[in-house]
Amino acid sequence: MKLREEAAGLELSQWGRVRAAYDGCVSLLRAAALVLVFLLSACATTTTPPLPPQAGVGVPAQWAQPVPAGGGALAQWWRGFGDPALVRLVEAALAANTDVGIARANLLQARAARGLAAAALWPQLSASLSAQRAAGAGAGARNTFQAGFDASWEADLFGGNQHALAAQDALLAASAASLGAVQVSVAAEAAQAYLQLRGTQARIAVARENLGTQQETLQISEWRRQAGLASAIEVEQARTAVEQTRAQLPVLQAAAAQLAHALGVLTGRPPQALLAELAATAPLPQPGAELAVAVPAQALAQRPDLLAAELRLRAAAETVGQAEAARYPRVDLGASLAWSGLTLGSVGSVPAARTLLASLAQPLFDAGAREAQLAGRRADYLAALESWRAGVLAALQEVEDALAALAADRQRLAALQAALESARNAALLANQRHASGLIDFQTVLETQRTLLAVQDGVASAQTELATDHVRLYKALGGGWSAAAVGTP
Repeated sequence: MKLREEAAGLELSQWGRVRAAYDGCVSLLRAAALVLVFLLSACATTTTPPLPPQAGVGVPAQWAQPVPAGGGALAQWWRGFGDPALVRLVEAALAANTDVGIARANLLQARAARGLAAAALWPQLSASLSAQRAAGAGAGARNTFQAGFDASWEADLFGGNQHALAAQDALLAASAASLGAVQVSVAAEAAQAYLQLRGTQARIAVARENLGTQQETLQISEWRRQAGLASAIEVEQARTAVEQTRAQLPVLQAAAAQLAHALGVLTGRPPQALLAELAATAPLPQPGAELAVAVPAQALAQRPDLLAAELRLRAAAETVGQAEAARYPRVDLGASLAWSGLTLGSVGSVPAARTLLASLAQPLFDAGAREAQLAGRRADYLAALESWRAGVLAALQEVEDALAALAADRQRLAALQAALESARNAALLANQRHASGLIDFQTVLETQRTLLAVQDGVASAQTELATDHVRLYKALGGGWSAAAVGTP
């Protein structure tokens, strides 16, 4: 009760004097820091390794493969296919995919780490208030109250904390770029799975159509055998063709189900979530005629994984400067204010006890630990440099490979489409001539098998051509926006 009464009697003017003394503590700390900066700023400087230009990797001026003219947008390239289902699935994957969620969490961690590094540049302030009640033998109880402020600051004279903050800034930006790289990968995976699903459904339709034709041929063969116009061998050959085609259907149906499962997981849902939605057959979407293929240097600049590698290289360079600064003396400043009184109301009414502490610490012998740490940071920088160079070369290869595959699959599809026309004509002529008794039944079966193989090849080639565009968009870094993920 007595403590509550004394606390209620504390006047605001007394706390005003406490606040003024606290401000004086901070001012004293700043003044001492300025003096030390003036005395020690010329002692040493730290530097970071220079960042190499992309041209140092030997980036060519143009692509080896011919590039089609165009200017389609890369950030949302999937809209160029003109398929609402594809757009819906890709954007659902970007919103709910677990890998994207992990990358977002990593970005939050990097932002928190950057905040810790920034806090190291500022003074650390704390306040304390304590009360003590003591009673001796034969003496009454006595209350003692104390209040105080403490301030401490590491004078970053040689830039160690500044390098640490710059490294965290780079790592934060790299984390944002890594989020973009995950988005690029997820968008491509979702689009490829969808296109392959539609292509597989097209192959199922081809197999079913040919199965129907072969079943009709089997029926005709049985009628001809009953009429004495065909042998049992022809019937069994026709039945063999039917069952071979029928055997392809379960394999294709399983592949379609697995692709639907993959799309379910990519969109953050259970595998079976999209089975009913994707069960209905739909045409295989084809990309538009425009391709946004820039010159190599520009294409590399828009890839988020290369941006992340370059930022990690920058962070590694800053850690070299941080390790160099650790070889020089550490300067710490501290200041404190303290009041004491027999009552809570008297705290702050008497002059404060002031303390100012400045320390300079320099290890004299550490068995080479700091030099080893610096050597390790320099090795980290070299490793990051080689990782960046490897990423640039791999990116160039991915684009060249995608362009080569795109050109080859276009030629392959054109040839297969010409072969399909001939296969249809051959199958029609074989049926007509067999009905007229001009050719044997084996020729009919062979033309039907050829037609099935060519139709299946055309469906596969169309799927490959569509997925080639997806691979090219991925290799060019399409599917993300620097503004959307917060990359500077």
